[in-house]
Amino acid sequence: MKKNNETKMLFLEQLKKTPIVQIACEKLCIGRATFYRWKEEDAEFSRKVDIAIFDGRLMVNDLAESQLIGAVRDRDMRAIMYWLKHHHTDYKTRIELEGTLNTVHELSDEQKELVRQAFVLAGITNEYEEDNNENTNQ
Repeated sequence: MKKNNETKMLFLEQLKKTPIVQIACEKLCIGRATFYRWKEEDAEFSRKVDIAIFDGRLMVNDLAESQLIGAVRDRDMRAIMYWLKHHHTDYKTRIELEGTLNTVHELSDEQKELVRQAFVLAGITNEYEEDNNENTNQ
C-alpha cells in the first residue's frame, strides 16, 4: 500500500508539470485503468488530482503567455495580432448580422396596458412615451 501512496504522490506531481492524464500515466508506467480505479476508490486522491490538474493548467497558461509576450517583443506579427485580438477591444473580431425581424403575434391592447403598468410599478419608464405624452398634453 505504501508503494501505491508513493506512486500516487509522484502522479500528482507529474500532473502539476503536465496536466494531461495520458502523459502522466505514460511517464510513470501506470495504466489509465489503474489511475481511474484509484480516482474512483480514493476520494482524497480524486480531489488532489483535480487540484493538480488545475494547478498544472495554470502553469501551462503562464508559460504560454510568457512565450506569447516574448514573441510580441520579438516583433512576431502573428503574436502581435493574436495579443491585440484577445486583449484590445478595437481589434476584436466583430460579426455583422443583417436581416429582418417579423413579429408573429402583436400584443393586444389589454396586454400592452398590462406591460405598461408593470413597467410603471417597476419604476421603468419609456422616455419616448413620456415625451409623446408631454407633446399630446400641450
